[in-house]
Amino acid sequence: MFSNVLIVCYANICRSPAAEAIFKSLHSRISSNPVVFHSAGIRAFEGMEMDSVMKDLLVGRGVAVGPHHSRRLNVSMVRQADLVLVAERNQIRQVEALDRTARGKVFALGNWEGVDIVDPHGKTESSYHESLRLIERLAAGWIERIC
Repeated sequence: MFSNVLIVCYANICRSPAAEAIFKSLHSRISSNPVVFHSAGIRAFEGMEMDSVMKDLLVGRGVAVGPHHSRRLNVSMVRQADLVLVAERNQIRQVEALDRTARGKVFALGNWEGVDIVDPHGKTESSYHESLRLIERLAAGWIERIC
């Protein structure tokens, strides 16, 4: 069981905060075990709000989305996490390069399906829908392993 799960993408304004919100929603429905889900971005600018298109899609699905301010990934975040989930498989190497002790606890969200979550930011609304559906499916696959 994990108690601290960190979800990572590049900017921490679209995919990782969406996954964070989805994991929190799933967790609240299926488990009373205490798990902290949070997110950060490998190249994030601090303090940016969540992408408004993604936020609206989440709200439309009934997923609670609180205030979000992007955070840049740092060694402390990685070390405190029991599990680090990344949006793209190539981000595993980037997280491990930041903190070599992270090896063995960093996995792609799409690990079980061999897929990456394409960044929809600034693309068509259908791109957002596709990415969000994939995040939902992948999170559902991970949640039982986490809790």
